[in-house]
Amino acid sequence: MGLSEDIKQDKFRSNRQKAAINIIYTNNWLSERMRDFLADDDLTLQQFNVLRILRGSYPAPLSTLQIRERMLDKMSDTSRIVDRLIKKELVSKKTCKMDKRLVDICITGSGLDLLDKLDAKSSQIEIHMGSLSEEEAGLLSNLLDKARARE
Repeated sequence: MGLSEDIKQDKFRSNRQKAAINIIYTNNWLSERMRDFLADDDLTLQQFNVLRILRGSYPAPLSTLQIRERMLDKMSDTSRIVDRLIKKELVSKKTCKMDKRLVDICITGSGLDLLDKLDAKSSQIEIHMGSLSEEEAGLLSNLLDKARARE
Protein backbone atom coordinates (compact mmCIF):
# COMPACT_ATOMS: atom_id res chain seq x y z
CA MET A 1 0.00 0.00 0.00
CA GLY A 2 1.03 3.58 -0.50
CA LEU A 3 0.92 6.50 1.90
CA SER A 4 -2.41 7.80 0.58
CA GLU A 5 -4.10 4.45 1.21
CA ASP A 6 -2.44 3.96 4.60
CA ILE A 7 -3.44 7.34 6.04
CA LYS A 8 -6.63 7.72 3.95
CA GLN A 9 -5.59 11.07 2.47
CA ASP A 10 -5.43 11.79 -1.25
CA LYS A 11 -4.66 15.50 -1.35
CA PHE A 12 -1.41 17.15 -0.30
CA ARG A 13 -0.29 20.75 -0.77
CA SER A 14 2.76 19.57 -2.67
CA ASN A 15 5.00 16.58 -3.27
CA ARG A 16 7.36 18.05 -0.65
CA GLN A 17 4.59 18.00 1.96
CA LYS A 18 3.68 14.43 0.97
CA ALA A 19 7.34 13.38 1.18
CA ALA A 20 7.70 14.95 4.65
CA ILE A 21 4.58 13.16 5.90
CA ASN A 22 5.79 9.92 4.31
CA ILE A 23 9.15 10.21 6.09
CA ILE A 24 7.40 10.67 9.46
CA TYR A 25 4.98 7.81 8.74
CA THR A 26 7.80 5.50 7.59
CA ASN A 27 9.96 6.41 10.60
CA ASN A 28 7.13 5.40 12.93
CA TRP A 29 6.51 2.20 10.92
CA LEU A 30 10.18 1.20 11.06
CA SER A 31 10.52 2.20 14.74
CA GLU A 32 7.63 -0.09 15.62
CA ARG A 33 9.37 -3.00 13.91
CA MET A 34 12.63 -2.16 15.67
CA ARG A 35 10.83 -2.09 19.04
CA ASP A 36 9.44 -5.56 18.31
CA PHE A 37 12.93 -6.76 17.29
CA LEU A 38 14.46 -5.49 20.56
CA ALA A 39 11.62 -6.51 22.89
CA ASP A 40 12.90 -10.07 23.47
CA ASP A 41 16.13 -8.60 24.87
CA ASP A 42 14.37 -5.94 26.98
CA LEU A 43 16.04 -3.05 25.11
CA THR A 44 14.61 0.25 23.96
CA LEU A 45 15.60 1.89 20.69
CA GLN A 46 17.58 4.50 22.63
CA GLN A 47 19.43 1.86 24.69
CA PHE A 48 20.27 -0.03 21.50
CA ASN A 49 21.57 3.19 19.97
CA VAL A 50 23.81 3.88 22.99
CA LEU A 51 25.21 0.34 22.88
CA ARG A 52 26.00 0.67 19.17
CA ILE A 53 27.70 4.04 19.77
CA LEU A 54 29.83 2.58 22.58
CA ARG A 55 30.75 -0.45 20.48
CA GLY A 56 31.88 1.94 17.75
CA SER A 57 34.33 3.62 20.11
CA TYR A 58 35.39 0.44 21.94
CA PRO A 59 37.75 0.05 23.72
CA ALA A 60 37.90 3.83 24.18
CA PRO A 61 35.23 5.14 26.58
CA LEU A 62 32.94 8.07 25.82
CA SER A 63 31.41 10.74 28.03
CA THR A 64 27.65 11.16 28.18
CA LEU A 65 28.06 14.37 26.16
CA GLN A 66 29.92 12.50 23.39
CA ILE A 67 27.22 9.83 23.38
CA ARG A 68 24.45 12.46 23.19
CA GLU A 69 26.15 14.11 20.20
CA ARG A 70 26.06 10.78 18.32
CA MET A 71 22.52 9.76 19.30
CA LEU A 72 19.88 9.39 16.60
CA ASP A 73 17.35 10.97 18.97
CA LYS A 74 19.01 14.14 20.29
CA MET A 75 16.21 14.63 22.84
CA SER A 76 17.08 11.44 24.71
CA ASP A 77 18.05 11.65 28.38
CA THR A 78 21.46 10.05 27.92
CA SER A 79 22.32 9.87 31.62
CA ARG A 80 19.13 8.00 32.44
CA ILE A 81 19.62 5.60 29.52
CA VAL A 82 23.19 4.89 30.64
CA ASP A 83 22.01 4.28 34.23
CA ARG A 84 19.52 1.68 32.98
CA LEU A 85 22.22 0.00 30.89
CA ILE A 86 24.48 -0.09 33.97
CA LYS A 87 21.73 -1.89 35.92
CA LYS A 88 21.56 -4.43 33.09
CA GLU A 89 25.38 -4.73 33.29
CA LEU A 90 25.71 -3.83 29.60
CA VAL A 91 27.85 -0.72 30.22
CA SER A 92 30.14 0.51 32.97
CA LYS A 93 30.80 4.00 34.31
CA LYS A 94 34.05 5.28 35.81
CA THR A 95 35.39 8.68 36.78
CA CYS A 96 37.42 10.17 33.94
CA LYS A 97 41.16 10.12 34.69
CA MET A 98 41.78 13.36 32.77
CA ASP A 99 38.91 15.36 34.28
CA LYS A 100 37.43 14.18 37.58
CA ARG A 101 34.20 16.11 36.87
CA LEU A 102 33.40 13.79 33.94
CA VAL A 103 32.56 10.11 33.75
CA ASP A 104 33.71 7.60 31.15
CA ILE A 105 31.15 5.16 29.80
CA CYS A 106 32.31 1.89 28.25
CA ILE A 107 30.44 -1.09 26.86
CA THR A 108 30.96 -4.33 28.82
CA GLY A 109 31.60 -7.83 27.52
CA SER A 110 27.91 -8.59 28.10
CA GLY A 111 26.97 -5.55 26.04
CA LEU A 112 29.24 -6.66 23.20
CA ASP A 113 27.81 -10.18 23.37
CA LEU A 114 24.26 -8.85 23.18
CA LEU A 115 25.08 -6.73 20.12
CA ASP A 116 26.72 -9.75 18.46
CA LYS A 117 23.53 -11.72 19.09
CA LEU A 118 21.40 -8.90 17.65
CA ASP A 119 23.75 -8.56 14.65
CA ALA A 120 23.15 -12.24 13.88
CA LYS A 121 19.40 -11.52 13.78
CA SER A 122 19.73 -8.19 11.93
CA SER A 123 18.48 -9.67 8.67
CA GLN A 124 15.02 -9.59 10.31
CA ILE A 125 15.21 -5.79 10.26
CA GLU A 126 16.74 -5.53 6.80
CA ILE A 127 13.84 -7.61 5.47
CA HIS A 128 11.61 -4.58 6.10
CA MET A 129 13.68 -2.69 3.54
CA GLY A 130 13.74 -5.75 1.24
CA SER A 131 11.58 -4.23 -1.46
CA LEU A 132 14.46 -1.84 -2.21
CA SER A 133 17.50 -2.91 -4.18
CA GLU A 134 20.94 -2.02 -2.77
CA GLU A 135 21.13 0.76 -5.36
CA GLU A 136 17.69 2.11 -4.42
CA ALA A 137 18.54 1.97 -0.71
CA GLY A 138 21.72 3.95 -1.41
CA LEU A 139 19.76 6.49 -3.46
CA LEU A 140 17.15 6.83 -0.71
CA SER A 141 19.86 7.39 1.89
CA ASN A 142 21.52 10.04 -0.30
CA LEU A 143 18.17 11.78 -0.88
CA LEU A 144 17.48 11.87 2.86
CA ASP A 145 20.95 13.37 3.43
CA LYS A 146 20.18 15.96 0.75
CA ALA A 147 16.84 16.81 2.38
CA ARG A 148 18.67 17.67 5.63
CA ALA A 149 21.44 19.64 3.87
CA ARG A 150 19.61 22.98 4.15
CA GLU A 151 20.14 23.17 7.91
